[in-house]
Amino acid sequence: MPESPLATADEVAAYLRTTTMKLAQDRYRGVGPKFVKPSPRRVLYRWEDVYAYVEANLMQRTDDRPGAA
Repeated sequence: MPESPLATADEVAAYLRTTTMKLAQDRYRGVGPKFVKPSPRRVLYRWEDVYAYVEANLMQRTDDRPGAA
């Protein structure tokens, strides 16, 4: 586990192998990992929420739906 319980969008994007723009779109749509907004222009993520997001989106088949397990 990382040293800090909070991660930047860059760190989460690297972990999820996506981009910070995709994370921003997911925040807007309400479909990505939960996030913390300590100020109007700063977004942080709790690692525990990122890990929970990954677990909630595990699939065994291509026709599985997230959270259907």
